[in-house]
Amino acid sequence: MSDPIANPRVVMIRARLDDFPLVRPPTGFTLRGYEPGDEAHWLRIHRAADRFSVITPTLFREQFGEDCALLAQRQWYALSPEGEVVGTGTAWFNDRFEGGRWGRVHWLAVLPGFQGRGLGRALLSAVGQRLRELGHTRAYLTTGAARLPAIALYLSFGFEPLVRSEDDARLWRDIRARLAR
Repeated sequence: MSDPIANPRVVMIRARLDDFPLVRPPTGFTLRGYEPGDEAHWLRIHRAADRFSVITPTLFREQFGEDCALLAQRQWYALSPEGEVVGTGTAWFNDRFEGGRWGRVHWLAVLPGFQGRGLGRALLSAVGQRLRELGHTRAYLTTGAARLPAIALYLSFGFEPLVRSEDDARLWRDIRARLAR
């Protein structure tokens, strides 16, 4: 795991979801909602894909609780043509973000061997569409500043940096410079 100082958290927002891009999974891949037991897939995917966070066996329950019906409404899984679960993303929420209720793109990840095929785009699209279906009109996410491919994906979907301080502004100038290389 990398030093968290080298990967400060950034926040991105999308003020409207009514025009969220619709992207289908690549040919042969499918998306499905959460099913009991998917916690093991979630853990495996995040341990393989996230080199910046400590992914523990208890993290899933800490982040999402134990309400299977809520998870079935809000969590997506990407499956390979062979049926292997290779990605995940969640249409979560926060009732107290920036003074109100916001949808949240939460814990989006694709196994490294399947990255670069459009699965992240399809999962992000499904998450945004689901947030809208559940009545959310706006969304936010957090990610690490070192996750440039993820940030580029979020920017391409209309998310914008939330800049609350001069430190945030400096960090985003650095991120944009690194993205431009």
